[in-house]
Amino acid sequence: MHSKKTYTLQEATKKLEHYCAYQERCHKEVRQKLETMYMIPEAIDTIVVHLLKHNFLNEARFAKTFVSGKFRIKRWGRRRLTLELKKKDISKVNINQALNTIDKEEYIEVFNALAEKKAHTITETNVFKKRKKLIDYLLYRGWEPALVYDKANALIK
Repeated sequence: MHSKKTYTLQEATKKLEHYCAYQERCHKEVRQKLETMYMIPEAIDTIVVHLLKHNFLNEARFAKTFVSGKFRIKRWGRRRLTLELKKKDISKVNINQALNTIDKEEYIEVFNALAEKKAHTITETNVFKKRKKLIDYLLYRGWEPALVYDKANALIK
């Protein structure tokens, strides 16, 4: 018989401070973590308020960090970034602020480099299938359809 570990309010608060200090977190992740620790709703609210008050938890900061990381490392486009942030219950205002931190020229440079690199790695001989594979890949990554179709038509003739 497994007995679940219980935490006092102080222990849980300390644990969550470390959890948030290690990496930026959103409210949803923090609440899920507390629920897996079997904390009651009143305790969860108390801890979240404490984390907000002491700046361990900040959704605007989380959104900016998330966008910056996923854009630079995973090469995601604005649509995918928006979708993933919405899944984490981030407000529209914070999403838009975070997306505005991406430099327009850098965005296009990253998109072009990604599209060209992928186009060279597709071994398909049929032009239409090759173009479709490139388009599917870029759309999945969250790049805007107008950009994707223009680039695919320019690269694969």
